[in-house]
Amino acid sequence: MNWQLAGWRKRLLGLFLVVGVALWFFMGHNQRLYQKPIARVEAAQTVKTTRVKDQFENVDYQITQRLKLRLLNGTYRGKRLTVTNTYTKSQGLDQAYKKGNQVFLTQLVKKHGRLTAEVSGYKRDRPLVMLAWLVMMLLILTLGTAGSLALASVLLNVLLFVIAIEVDLKFQDWNAFWIFAILALCFAAASLVIVLGPTKKMLATLAATILATAVAVGLSALVITWTGARGVYYESMQYVTQVPRPLFLAETLLGSLGAVMDEASDIVATLFELKTLDPDVSFGQLFWSGRNVGKSIMGPLVNVLFMIFLADTFTSALMYLKNGNSLAYTFNMNMSLGTVQSLISGIGIVLAVPLVSLFAAILLGRRG
Repeated sequence: MNWQLAGWRKRLLGLFLVVGVALWFFMGHNQRLYQKPIARVEAAQTVKTTRVKDQFENVDYQITQRLKLRLLNGTYRGKRLTVTNTYTKSQGLDQAYKKGNQVFLTQLVKKHGRLTAEVSGYKRDRPLVMLAWLVMMLLILTLGTAGSLALASVLLNVLLFVIAIEVDLKFQDWNAFWIFAILALCFAAASLVIVLGPTKKMLATLAATILATAVAVGLSALVITWTGARGVYYESMQYVTQVPRPLFLAETLLGSLGAVMDEASDIVATLFELKTLDPDVSFGQLFWSGRNVGKSIMGPLVNVLFMIFLADTFTSALMYLKNGNSLAYTFNMNMSLGTVQSLISGIGIVLAVPLVSLFAAILLGRRG
């Protein structure tokens, strides 16, 4: 049996490697599928470097490079042209290019017998596709059926998310919060049914996840309403063309759902394993065991959320501080909404511990 399993994995690994090589080759030669002009950098030469300093004493270097390009698609395929690209050494809002890069072009025109254009950015489809291929390979090879089901749930959730976005864009008069609240229910149900199947484990996890998330977001919405949203700076939500509060609550709901589902799944899996080892375990033993497990994983999970929040706001906060803004203003414009979302997720995590322990104990426990 072990030899057969190893042989199956070897064949699957060989198939993945063949697919990976084919994808690598295809993504490097698919320029004709694009309507936007694509060129390969054949030579890159630095022609000028200028030291720049702003009013806050921030020093950077502005570099101009000359790029020799060869067009890979379109009417002028095979033609060569020379363009200039200016970037800063920090590369915060721009980027440098080197020989071998494939880049997108804009404003490609022919004037006086010469082609002119501007470089708009890298062609990044190959690294993105290869990264997705690597994730799929690792999931399926290391986790087998469970990995395949997890991958299927992710793909389904992506499809559901795209549908929700399209509905929100098409019917902007609708309340965005309720659109994404329905999406959250679909996320939870689809993920748990695919990964756990229609089992008691799925029912306990789903019930605890939905209830804990709903209570956490509901309480938070009430508190925000009672306090007049003081300290909640919706204006820091950039590029929002709809009423910001429903979008903020929808974003918070989706983030809290993931954290609560993670914790609920861990607790339920532990209690079901305990039930397998001791079929006569009582309702009370299961409930208190679930609470103990929850207390053990609650702290690390809250810290993970906090670190994700810090990583998400670190660069923008540093930019604000480097440009002479106060710490209070930087926090309000970059971190206040993230802090509120982290607190709401923390409430959901705390509420999930007794709820999931209760539901699992009801489904599994033996009453004396």
